[in-house]
Amino acid sequence: MSPDAQHTPSDQATAFGQATAFGQAVAAVRGGANVQQQAADLFEELTPDERLGLLDGDWGFWDGFLAMLTGGYNTVPIPHGAVPRLGVPGTQFVDGPRGCVSGNGTAFPVSMARGATWDPELEERVGQVIGREVRAVGGNFFGGVCINLLRHPAWGRAQETYGDDPFHLGEMGAALVRGTQRYVMACAKHYALNSMENARFTVDVTIDEATLQDVYLPHFKRTVDEGVAAIMSAYNSVNGEWAGQNRHLLTEVLRDQWGWDGITVSDFIWGLRDAGASLEAGLDLEEPFRQQRAQALTAESVDGELVARSGVRMIAAMLRSYATREDGVFGPGLMADDDARALAREVAARAMVLLRNEPVGGAPVLPLDPTAVSSIAVIGRLATEVNQGDHGSSDVRPPSSTTPLEGITAAFPGARITLVADDDPAAAAEAARQADVAIVIAGFTAEDEGEYVGSDTMSDPDLLALYPPRPDGVRATGDEVVMTAGEGFGGDRDSLRLRPEHEEVIRATAAANPRTVVAMVAAGPVLTEAWRHEVPAVLLQWYAGMEGGPALGDVLTGAAEPAGRLPFSVPTSEEHLPSFDRDATAITYDRWHGQRLLDRLGVEAAYPHGFGLSYTSFALGDVTADGSRVTATVTNTGDRDGRHVVQVYGRTRTGGYPGERMLVGFRSVAVPAGQSVTVEVPVSLLALARWDDDRRERVLPAATDVELQVGAHATDPRAVTLRLA
Repeated sequence: MSPDAQHTPSDQATAFGQATAFGQAVAAVRGGANVQQQAADLFEELTPDERLGLLDGDWGFWDGFLAMLTGGYNTVPIPHGAVPRLGVPGTQFVDGPRGCVSGNGTAFPVSMARGATWDPELEERVGQVIGREVRAVGGNFFGGVCINLLRHPAWGRAQETYGDDPFHLGEMGAALVRGTQRYVMACAKHYALNSMENARFTVDVTIDEATLQDVYLPHFKRTVDEGVAAIMSAYNSVNGEWAGQNRHLLTEVLRDQWGWDGITVSDFIWGLRDAGASLEAGLDLEEPFRQQRAQALTAESVDGELVARSGVRMIAAMLRSYATREDGVFGPGLMADDDARALAREVAARAMVLLRNEPVGGAPVLPLDPTAVSSIAVIGRLATEVNQGDHGSSDVRPPSSTTPLEGITAAFPGARITLVADDDPAAAAEAARQADVAIVIAGFTAEDEGEYVGSDTMSDPDLLALYPPRPDGVRATGDEVVMTAGEGFGGDRDSLRLRPEHEEVIRATAAANPRTVVAMVAAGPVLTEAWRHEVPAVLLQWYAGMEGGPALGDVLTGAAEPAGRLPFSVPTSEEHLPSFDRDATAITYDRWHGQRLLDRLGVEAAYPHGFGLSYTSFALGDVTADGSRVTATVTNTGDRDGRHVVQVYGRTRTGGYPGERMLVGFRSVAVPAGQSVTVEVPVSLLALARWDDDRRERVLPAATDVELQVGAHATDPRAVTLRLA
């Protein structure tokens, strides 16, 4: 099928039915039949060409590639391994993670923002909306569970993941898997060690087995335990072998150690370098088109047992999903409906992190009373931009979007709004001087960070060599059609500070108006030492999605609580970060990054891991540990309803990695003003386990060796210290 032969949801429903061999197998699995046996039986009915067709995409490479470059990425589901003759649907791929990329779906805040909610239940609700919308456009496979660890803040795709802690990443990723897999297959990515963007096609990451197993893989294992249908390999190489054909990662870890039976898929177009080697190493599916495998693998040239191994896995994953997914009517009316928009707005507000809120005139600047504010200076070029994140594979096309200015204007209907959109410190100061409040919107866009594919990538000889021969009439790489990607945008950040002109505007505004609020648009840590102490109120609003404008208004007025907590630490200096060279061809990863690196260096963070202020105040009491959980009473000691995140950090005294503080549990809880709520926080000692080379497994610490700190963030001076019973 070509990209022009697009399935509608009704077409998909007609193509799959009880009368087909696949439909009968689904019914059998629902009735208790063994899914592997049913998959093997279906595989036996396939012709040799159909069997090979399970191993790559259904669209021809040049048709699909040029359609993607000229018509847009993933505008409709991308099919792989469909066998219409038997009703086998294949995997109909739709990307993410900030929403359903095909069609016009709901654009949620980016994953890092959702990570700041520290609320897996909320993330599961997001997953349900995404899963329904993927179904509504005819998809059955969601490729957007991104759980790569944020090793360094400069990583361009930081916005696509949830944070820098393995336990937190695993819990949030598992929640998205649970939500989406009620409706579709889910795929976790990018496996593994993908945390550089510009060099992702060339860099070799060297890592020892203990660091790999204890720091960079536990979150993937968590999604495996949750039953994720698929895992996508990364572009980079690991210890000298490309991730898409890395036997240690794809077979020895996933299959032999973890006992997982899902499907492994490549990243798109450049995800493997040798078709036969990838199949032998354990990569089941080459995505997204008929590319290297279609050229290199034939029924005569490839081991039939390897084809059967991957083919049966493919069919089994489809059967498992279709036998357990929720039924219903999934049509265009589901896309960005009122409920989805309301959820996007709720998540955006819940995610915002209040970093600073100093008193001015005897009271904190935020929240602002709309009835008492008569004039507002809104400053910054980002105030009028629809700025939902990068323009790479996670880009969602919602039917409408809002800007910060629109949100502020709606939240303060009686106020005079003065806009200064130019990066002009003098104009900003003048407007601020004449207003009750000044709000500066500063930060980044897709030009500054995000997925990167530019002209240098498109002309790399090693990558061009992976393309099939170009048919007559197709323009050569470098011609206008193929160069739609232009000179490139996004990629890894070249600075961890705001742009110099933004910092100048902030300082000028704050000097002119003591009631200045800075709302930062960013995906990860921003170094703010040059100005943060001059500004009374600082809010991290992230790339907040299609309803980010109203959500910002909600938080500024106090209609919603800024309940976000940092899913990473923010250092005071780049000297307190791991080494990072965005053009590196080789790099070694160790276990030190984020809060644990700051702890090791003995330096304080500007904002520690898990930090976030509230419009109210909380106290913890009656903290006890019993077995695998912590119980605490959370009291709202203020006069406003609020939400608190109870965070549990653990360390071992002697075994494992003695003295290292790691997150082992968390729970977000709503507490009404003046009331108390008892909360139970499950604690996972797996976060403190260490890899044992002799036993070839991770070993749990003795519970008696574990010390817990229960508080509001990683370095909370009021944290309660206790031992597990």
